[in-house]
Amino acid sequence: MARPRTVTRVHQAVLAMVGEIGFARLTMEGIATRAQVSKQTLYRSWPSPAAILFDALLASSSAPNGEIQVPDTGQLANDLEALLLATVAEMNDAAHDTMLRAVTAEIQTDPALATDLRTRLLDPQLRAVAARLAEAGVQDPAAITELLYGPMFHRWLLRTGPLDTDWAQAHLQRVLKAIDWSTSSP
Repeated sequence: MARPRTVTRVHQAVLAMVGEIGFARLTMEGIATRAQVSKQTLYRSWPSPAAILFDALLASSSAPNGEIQVPDTGQLANDLEALLLATVAEMNDAAHDTMLRAVTAEIQTDPALATDLRTRLLDPQLRAVAARLAEAGVQDPAAITELLYGPMFHRWLLRTGPLDTDWAQAHLQRVLKAIDWSTSSP
């Protein structure tokens, strides 16, 4: 991997360029020029513009290991609400939306990038949420985590309706009802 200073410059370049010209027009040459590094430097660390973009996305949205901090206030409903609202806000951020949509499109034809996305970002996040659910005594926490996130990602990806605070709160109530969880439960 390139030196941290170089990685930062490359990440800044790719993020700026995606916002300016879109993902489809990104090239290794353009990124190298913008970051003031050689193409060889890029290729030693990343196989494609999509891999660079994913790396920048990962660096900007989570801890280095991909894990997220799941709130633990002692009230599961409040913790899940905070988590959902933060995710909705991130997905509604124009820059984040552009990056995530580009990576989502690219993983359809790039199995290595799909594996990287799953192992470095999605799996750690889903495990963290499932662990919080398990601590609260929820049965089948992995399935409930999918129930929590699946409809949100479907709504975001297919743009089937607004992804906003009202939707997130109503969705959370549906999930809590499905697991027979009252707001007075811990």
